[in-house]
Amino acid sequence: MKYSAIITDIEGTTSRISFVTEVLFPYAARELPGFIRANLSDAAVAAALDACRALMQQADATVDAIIARLQQWIAEDQKITPLKALQGMVWQQGYQSGAFRGHLYQDAFATLTQWQQQGIKLYVYSSGSVQAQQLLFRYSDFGDVTPLFSGYFDTRVGAKRDISSYAAILQQLQLPPKQVLFLSDVTAELDAAKVLGIATVQLIRDGQSPSDHPAVSSFSQIEEL
Repeated sequence: MKYSAIITDIEGTTSRISFVTEVLFPYAARELPGFIRANLSDAAVAAALDACRALMQQADATVDAIIARLQQWIAEDQKITPLKALQGMVWQQGYQSGAFRGHLYQDAFATLTQWQQQGIKLYVYSSGSVQAQQLLFRYSDFGDVTPLFSGYFDTRVGAKRDISSYAAILQQLQLPPKQVLFLSDVTAELDAAKVLGIATVQLIRDGQSPSDHPAVSSFSQIEEL
């Protein structure tokens, strides 16, 4: 493997899309109202609610109004930072209680482990909050695999389809683009990274449409590219 660093997406790449859509999202939608009302005095919750008010442009929005908007954003799969932060807090309770475990494809686990043992730095870039990313890997089907990763990026670095996001990541990694590989199932994300000279591979896990990026159906096939 010729890369110094590999950045991987989660949903549709290391993990089943259905784990997010059929397990995590419904759990958050169901548990979020009660969680918020029970933790109004928590500083992180209060900060997320204030960020929601700013996005809603309603400085005096009630908790009920915010919850309603959050439920709307969940239904629309909006990539909104305070929503992702609150979801991460709720999912932490779910993981810790054993309500579910983080899905991780066996081929992703095996290959990521191999790369890390080879000295390649591994990073995650997902629209889910860093907390949510770490929870999925800490409570994964293969146990705590967080030691595999050197860092995590979320929407605070920028939207995943924006070229500037990948420029910001490169700046933090302090590596030239040709030494970095980005893995995702979404063509638009791969396109944005490729503009900067980052190498790309598309994961075709759930019938995604192939693109002009190199494509594989398993992490184990990436070594062959």
